[in-house]
Amino acid sequence: MPNQFPWDSYSDQPHILKRTLKKELRKGHGLDYFKLIITNLFYFPYLFLKFYFKSKIHKRLIQTPEFYGLCVNLDKGESQYNLVEELGVKSLQIRVFLNDIENIDAYVKFAKGFGEDKEILITIIQDREHIENHELLTKDIRTIFEKFDGIADEFMIGNAINRIKWAFVSIEEYLKFYQTVQRIRDKEFKDIKLIGSSVIDFEYHFTIRTLFNNYKIKYDKVASLLYVDRRGSPYATQMGIFDFNNKIEFLDTIVRGSSQCNNSIYITESNWPLSGTVPYAPTSEKECVTEELYNQYMLEYFDIALKSQKIEKVYWHQLMAGGYGLVDDRDGQLRKTEAFYSFKKVITACLLST
Repeated sequence: MPNQFPWDSYSDQPHILKRTLKKELRKGHGLDYFKLIITNLFYFPYLFLKFYFKSKIHKRLIQTPEFYGLCVNLDKGESQYNLVEELGVKSLQIRVFLNDIENIDAYVKFAKGFGEDKEILITIIQDREHIENHELLTKDIRTIFEKFDGIADEFMIGNAINRIKWAFVSIEEYLKFYQTVQRIRDKEFKDIKLIGSSVIDFEYHFTIRTLFNNYKIKYDKVASLLYVDRRGSPYATQMGIFDFNNKIEFLDTIVRGSSQCNNSIYITESNWPLSGTVPYAPTSEKECVTEELYNQYMLEYFDIALKSQKIEKVYWHQLMAGGYGLVDDRDGQLRKTEAFYSFKKVITACLLST
């Protein structure tokens, strides 16, 4: 990442920015925030009422191995190949950083190493240079699409777009960014599916703006980084009524109300931070849980998402990470947690039932 957005290699995300820098970055974006407010003043009450009073339709439970996805990282190395095979996971998500485009061949080689039986989602990670320079964005997106031809046909455009530390200052910047990528896809790569808008956490006012606007864009699937770790259990509520299941229901209502997306939702990130793992944990110790609770919450999270019948895939974040992964890779050692074996059991049971 550029120095303005320094990278925290412990928690695999950008460092939190200082308030003064955030304030400086927001200058000149007043109209963007005004559009965000106006859009939500109009749509939010309508969508909330629609969610609150809609009838819950219970469908037949369909469980497939592809539902259980997993995030893997190039920098974690080739030891992930055997771990993925042991788990039996079929859906993988791989981050490709635009500011690391010179190493694109390494990402391609890494993806190929998992074999031809995997469904791979490529997440394109933004940076300020590509957000501000759409000529450069066009060139590098074309390179990524060409390089991954035959390997992946789903690309998530942007990540955690409502966090300034991830480089987007406003939703309007993201919409223009996505629109540029879509133009390339529509013209040259028609078989590729584009996924957005990649809002993190229960901040649906941002999701609403990305799905209700005047831009000529269309999401083939909607992505949400739907963390609930700050509430503890997935059954815990936020704002009185929003447990994890109701967050899914509300998101589904928003998606179905928009003409700019298909009615298909991926949850592309979730986990719980692990106690006693600072500085690897991505949050403070207050939000951290034991490995036993992590395992319990993960299974509950999958169960709720599956039974909702509103989520097509859940990508657990991630396979190897000392502060929140299924495998603790600190100090050069690989230790499989209880959650690793639970993840394996869920997929094995699913494979046996199909």
